[in-house]
Amino acid sequence: MINLTRLYCDVAQPMDHLRYGRGHGAPTSAAERRPIVVWNITRRCNLKCVHCYQDSDSKHYPGELNWEQCQGVVDDLAQFKVPALLLSGGEPMIHPRFFELAEYATSQGLRLTLSTNGTLITPEKAQRIKDIGFSYVGISLDGMGETHDHFRGRTGAFEKAVNAFRLCKAVGQKVGLRLTLSRHNIDDLDNILDFIEREDIERVCFYHLVYSGRGADLIEVPHEDTRRAIDKILDRTALWAASGKPREVLTVDQPVDGPYLYMRLLKEDPDRAARALELLYWNGGGANSSGTGISNIDTQGFVHPDQFWHSLTLGNVKDRPFSEIWTNRHHPALNALRNRKEHLTGKCANCRWLNVCGGGFRVRALQMTGDFWAPDPSCYLREEETLAQAA
Repeated sequence: MINLTRLYCDVAQPMDHLRYGRGHGAPTSAAERRPIVVWNITRRCNLKCVHCYQDSDSKHYPGELNWEQCQGVVDDLAQFKVPALLLSGGEPMIHPRFFELAEYATSQGLRLTLSTNGTLITPEKAQRIKDIGFSYVGISLDGMGETHDHFRGRTGAFEKAVNAFRLCKAVGQKVGLRLTLSRHNIDDLDNILDFIEREDIERVCFYHLVYSGRGADLIEVPHEDTRRAIDKILDRTALWAASGKPREVLTVDQPVDGPYLYMRLLKEDPDRAARALELLYWNGGGANSSGTGISNIDTQGFVHPDQFWHSLTLGNVKDRPFSEIWTNRHHPALNALRNRKEHLTGKCANCRWLNVCGGGFRVRALQMTGDFWAPDPSCYLREEETLAQAA
């Protein structure tokens, strides 16, 4: 996860201590961080999104964790002192004890966030989310109007999502927009950025496409289009910061956004670029993400390196606590992930930005090439940018 507002605009942001080793409570190194946990509390969903990594549908899925098992997960995560717990799905608000689970998690001291499609948020539910103490609510929006409805598989989904943003803001709940860049919506990016500004949304996460679940059927965004999209996002992030009202703007699942940001900033403001590079080196990119700084518990209790990598299972919380699974030093794949730079091949192994990017997003390399350690095919840097003498 790359915080553009922090790196490109040099504006302090929430979680700087965890991402960049700055501020109170910062770990000694990124490799020593406790993981943020993405917990898919149910697979059931009222929409059918074309990019759903869970391949969710509106039906019952047997084998999901019962209430006692859910409480046990919360107790363990709280004792393990994970920095944040993100409730996801399917659609997490469909879970029959969603609010009880959220209340229990915050009562145990966990920092709680929500990833939702927004369609189930009412004025009463927005107020309850605020009262429970969610640090923020991330609502998925993948285009304007019909584009979003197509992406989400249901007419009217866009209007319900827009209403959810407004309901959350009306009760003072911090709200964020979550968008997956794809060929379906990349031409809509200017309108989406306008929407963020118009609705005064405080946080936005731009995800790069990962080919899990139904997302495997989507076509990759051409690299030059990705570069143009990142430039547009950087331009708007800078305008917001310059106006005195910066927004928390992040990109997710593509660590090469860090080197790309740095190279652009180096031409514009070398001093600020040097500060950004220092933070990027500390973070380490992909080398300290899946399997280290991010983790996933799926609806059946299986633990994975991240929410898109369900083909690699590390254990199950029905059998032993997450904390024991995560600290198991005898799992060969997990150990390899935590020392991935020595295993990388091809372009990633020889890239000048290896210690900044950390070798891209490993699960995407696996999905697109069949090779765990192959270069990330979605890396959009040009050859001359990867082979030149490092700054």
